[in-house]
Amino acid sequence: MFLYQLLNVFYVASQKEDDDSKLDLSIYNRGDLLEVPRTLFTHFGIYLGDNRVAHLIPDILPVISKNKSAIAKMVTNNRLLMGVITKVASVRVDSLTDFAYGSEILINHMDKVCSQPPLDGDEVARRAEKLLGSVTYSLLWYNCEHYVMYCRYGMAISYQTFQFCTSVRKIVCSRMSSYLTALCGVGAIMYLGCVTPLTVLPTLLISFTIWMAA
Repeated sequence: MFLYQLLNVFYVASQKEDDDSKLDLSIYNRGDLLEVPRTLFTHFGIYLGDNRVAHLIPDILPVISKNKSAIAKMVTNNRLLMGVITKVASVRVDSLTDFAYGSEILINHMDKVCSQPPLDGDEVARRAEKLLGSVTYSLLWYNCEHYVMYCRYGMAISYQTFQFCTSVRKIVCSRMSSYLTALCGVGAIMYLGCVTPLTVLPTLLISFTIWMAA
């Protein structure tokens, strides 16, 4: 079993070296904004040069372990998910292979979306490096996209967050939602058998508010 694990580690390390050797680093410039699709979202980073990418990523491992070599390894989806839940993250530097996590890398795709022109590449990289270290993570208010958008364009915004909030608003603030809220309120009143202003008014107000917002 020990020999198997040792060979497996050697194989993974060799495979990583092969992946790194296949990369064409000439297509990347210092200060480029890189993005890769991950399981549920798009992940972003800033290329620093020499096969190094700075990126903000949730990670639970620094909270539960002091093993620096383990923390330095590629952040898996399990570590990332637990970091999101506990709101623990860090801006760290990884290789392109670790950053990509097996996905295709897009370069400066945000330049087509953002109306703000990008800053000079060296300035972008300096900003990215200046923010290295532990940060408090927020899925909506400070994630990897906020980080790279600040570094490259000077404004910490997230299009993913905006699209998510817009979708939630469409679901919550819809006519169907107001109908269901009113129906649930009436059902609760009938179940409790208590028709008073304290039970009727909240039902009417909440349903009316959702209806007007729709």
